[in-house]
Amino acid sequence: MKENMEAFVRDLRTFLSSSQVLTQEPMRLHTTFEIGGPADVLVLPGSMDEVARVLRLVKAHDVSVTLLGNGSNVLVLDGGIRGAVVKFNHPMSDIRVDGTRIVAGAGALLKDVSAVAASHGLTGMEFACGIPGSLGGAVFMNAGAYDGEMKNVVARVRSVTADGDLVEREAADIDLGYRHSVFQSNGEAICEVELQLATGVQADIDAKIADFTARRESKQPLELASAGSTFKRPTGYFAGTLIQETGLKGLTVGRAQVSTKHAGFVVNLGGATASDVLGVIHEVQRRVKAAHGVELHPEVRILGEAE
Repeated sequence: MKENMEAFVRDLRTFLSSSQVLTQEPMRLHTTFEIGGPADVLVLPGSMDEVARVLRLVKAHDVSVTLLGNGSNVLVLDGGIRGAVVKFNHPMSDIRVDGTRIVAGAGALLKDVSAVAASHGLTGMEFACGIPGSLGGAVFMNAGAYDGEMKNVVARVRSVTADGDLVEREAADIDLGYRHSVFQSNGEAICEVELQLATGVQADIDAKIADFTARRESKQPLELASAGSTFKRPTGYFAGTLIQETGLKGLTVGRAQVSTKHAGFVVNLGGATASDVLGVIHEVQRRVKAAHGVELHPEVRILGEAE
């Protein structure tokens, strides 16, 4: 496998710059949790063509691959990630407005897409104004908040298959559901997203964004590193409410803690390990099940290997 990786990296560097191919890169630098061991190779493509070429090399060299957006809904384990991590960020973050449609790269931040939409008097993306994720990751997870979700605005997605072929999918073919999309099982890399919005009243758009921002800032632990909401919403309940009612606010393992501000968040107090976070998650699951008979499932994607 070592020979495979060395040949893979050599081939990558024939068309990518040194700043786009990083070896043994600490993933704590690339996740909002600020946690995670090293990736064997972190690849930062700058175009759909580069993504296709990278994925063809992944297949040719039999290298495992992990696709990553802004790293806002993931926990990378302390042993890091074997193989290649392909991360979509600034080089693939262009945002174009065409009437009531927005076309943007997978690496565009949701808050930036929301701001561009608002500046053009378009409504539908206000809910995303404070979500700390990328557009591609938001489609992958069908991200949502307050009164909206990606399912309501996605019109078309352009992706690249594991064979390096370009695919264009209409909204009906993406199977967007609660924290779900077809991309979670088909292995395709989301590269570009087309959103269908509507013309809105500027004052209403601005007021909604101000309201959501104020609510988020008053209720969520934005001053500490986290991966966002830690658990999926169980049917008929709210995870944060169950955790709070079980008396688990402030529960701490190592340097990871159930937020004292919002029980639905596990936060990094500074220097937390993935093992610390998993300790908190497992204890919360155990105690909530014992107290309420409800099983909580992580919304956070857990990636990589334990040490």
